[in-house]
This record gives sequence, C-alpha cells and structure tokens, in this order.
Amino acid sequence: MTLRIRPARPDDIPALAGIWHDGWHEAHAAYVPAALTALRTLSDFVRRLRAMGDDLRVAGPIGAPIGFCAILKDELYQLYVAPAGRGTGLAACLVADAEARIAQAGHKAAHLACGLENNAAAGFYRRQGWTEEGVVEVTLDTSSGPFPLPIRRFVKPVLAR
Repeated sequence: MTLRIRPARPDDIPALAGIWHDGWHEAHAAYVPAALTALRTLSDFVRRLRAMGDDLRVAGPIGAPIGFCAILKDELYQLYVAPAGRGTGLAACLVADAEARIAQAGHKAAHLACGLENNAAAGFYRRQGWTEEGVVEVTLDTSSGPFPLPIRRFVKPVLAR
C-alpha cells in the first residue's frame, strides 16, 4: 500500500473514532470486563483522539483516513486499521512510523500493550520484530478515571534514522 502517513487533522477525528471504536470492540469487547466495554463509547474515542495531538499519525485522505497510529513517549500507544486497509501492509507502515518517531525522541526501545486474548495482534507484532515480555497490569484512560487491566507487554529496540 502506498498511502502517505501524515499528521492527523481535526477533520480526521470522526472517521478515526469510528475506526477505533469498531476495531476496539471487534478485538477486545468479548475478553475484557463489561465495565470497560461500557466505557468504550464513540464519544470516548473522540475525546481520547483529540488529546493525542501531534503524537497521532494517519494514512488516507483528509476526513477519510483508513488507519492510524499514536505514540505516547516510548510506547506504541494505539494502532488501528479499517477493514479496507487490512492485509495491505498499511499496519506495518504505521508501526514503522511509530518506531521511527519513538527513536527520534531519543528512546532506545519501544513497548506496547496487547490484549491477553488478541492473538492476531500478538502474531502481527512478532512478525514486525517485537518480543513478548509477559503479562503486566496497566492503567487505562477512561472517562470515569483509571481502569486497571492485565495485558501482554511487547518490546522492541529502536534505532534513530
């Protein structure tokens, strides 16, 4: 896939929120506590996307992106691709972009959180050179405050380009 990865724009937020909402519920809703699923509303994804600022990058036309990645310091914080972009190599391009930005910020390694039952994502991250370290508990951002959740932690060395 030859889509340019670019900074997100305000016009992208509604489409990104839909991608994230649908992708999150597809990958996680059946495996996480019902209380967390209830908090993962479309408006909550909009709130969280707006807070990401310059750390959010997208692929696709303005107002109609088909995928995004976000970093948070040394973390590949979010990665979602719409069904139309799956299997095209877009996710690998978004991961590479995130890794490069983490390295450019001066970090030697990156980490990410993967749902305990999200074996498809875990396999994808392994194919991208990430190593699973084990299960840790993280504190998720929700509209009702912090929400603790065990996840699989992956790490990868990153090199500045």
